[in-house]
Amino acid sequence: MPENKPPAPNNIIAVVGCGYWGKNLVRNFAQLGSLAMVCDPDPVARQRALDITNDVEAVASFEKVIDSDVTGVVISTPATTHYSLARRALKAGKDIFVEKPLALTYKEGNDLVRVAKDAGRILMVGHLLEYHPAITCLLDLVRADELGSVYYIHSTRLSLGKVRREENILWSFAPHDIAVILRLMDSMPVQVVTCGGNYVQPQVTDVTVTNLLFENGSRAHVYVSWLHPFKEQRLVVVGSKKMASFDDVAKKLVLYDQHVEIKKGEPVPVRGDGIEVDFPQTEPLRQECEAFLRAMETRTPPITDGPSGVRVLEVLNAAQRSLTSGGEPVSLPYNS
Repeated sequence: MPENKPPAPNNIIAVVGCGYWGKNLVRNFAQLGSLAMVCDPDPVARQRALDITNDVEAVASFEKVIDSDVTGVVISTPATTHYSLARRALKAGKDIFVEKPLALTYKEGNDLVRVAKDAGRILMVGHLLEYHPAITCLLDLVRADELGSVYYIHSTRLSLGKVRREENILWSFAPHDIAVILRLMDSMPVQVVTCGGNYVQPQVTDVTVTNLLFENGSRAHVYVSWLHPFKEQRLVVVGSKKMASFDDVAKKLVLYDQHVEIKKGEPVPVRGDGIEVDFPQTEPLRQECEAFLRAMETRTPPITDGPSGVRVLEVLNAAQRSLTSGGEPVSLPYNS
């Protein structure tokens, strides 16, 4: 099936969790004609699901999802539950779409990949940014060598809230950017350094800065915070030929014809205009939901499959280790 062809709504989906983010998944799968069930122990959340779609079965128990005839399970619950719920559903023969992070350790993520492979099931991770049409365009520019050699990537994901208690800012915000950076670099980093601070809650980090070093000398910087006076979601890629910036708040992708040349032994900035790059104005979440349905139908892994989720987990675990040790560099591969 061609990648741009919408999947046939012939798969039966259960969404587990209809809270802050889950309600958006409920809406999309309902609009795609694929939603059969919503599971949430909170009666307010179940009523929210019924308000979104009238013909859905709303249940409180995950056992009812396991025992039902749904073929795909979408998990949008607290990160601490992702591994256990996904594993149970895979063992029950369901295809799985689990929101980021896939799990909380490299070992758990690898186990889910193994269980999915043994069961012949689809395992997909909700790295939403990889389905953003602007990121697809940016990736095409990098692969076409429009930017030249990538010197470094800088990403910021900042806002005031939503402050969590069960996971820190690194695990809540950074997976999106790390997933995209790994895709753009087409390789894993060899070293990770992370520093951060706990300001609101003693054991929950509110701000982190992560530095990724790649084997070719390129670097990536990931700055995330939920303790910031304004919202900013920006990804900048600096290459030897050109530079690009994606502002997810302004919904703009700009390609800058700018670089630095060495003339007579001196570095000279070459300045050029920024040209806005058009990209389809489609909802990334809709693209992501369609990708899951397509994977279920074709039995072809999506771009954000289990192994890609494990790669992100490996970087996150290394970053957490560095953060805990006060910013000590951690070499990869790191799979503790």
